[in-house]
Amino acid sequence: MDEKENIKERNEICSRTLKTGSRTYFFDARETRAGDYYLTITESKKNFTETGEITYKKHKIYLYKEDFSKFQSILDDMIRFIINEKGREVISERHQKDFKNHTTYNQEMKDVQQKKTSEIKNFTNINFEDI
Repeated sequence: MDEKENIKERNEICSRTLKTGSRTYFFDARETRAGDYYLTITESKKNFTETGEITYKKHKIYLYKEDFSKFQSILDDMIRFIINEKGREVISERHQKDFKNHTTYNQEMKDVQQKKTSEIKNFTNINFEDI
């Protein structure tokens, strides 16, 4: 085992993964050079270039033990605040590229119905006896 593999193996203690749609979150317990542990939280989001190539945009947070309690307290407070203010319903779908809100969807359905109605009005009924 070379030095790089030895460092990597020592550094990675425990990992958990959370996959959610186009995002994946990695929670990794790692070891410092001094032998203590810390947490990294990585958000990886799948993106597509103009040519269709898949890329991943990553953001990483390093969280050390001395900050765990304060971090957890603020995170818990913020989660409670958001749930109390907006409830548990997920409304972020409206920000997705293929989302259609009810007004847009209803207008599109009316347009389709009007087009069908006008096509029916322009239809000529022919009986076989007329041929």
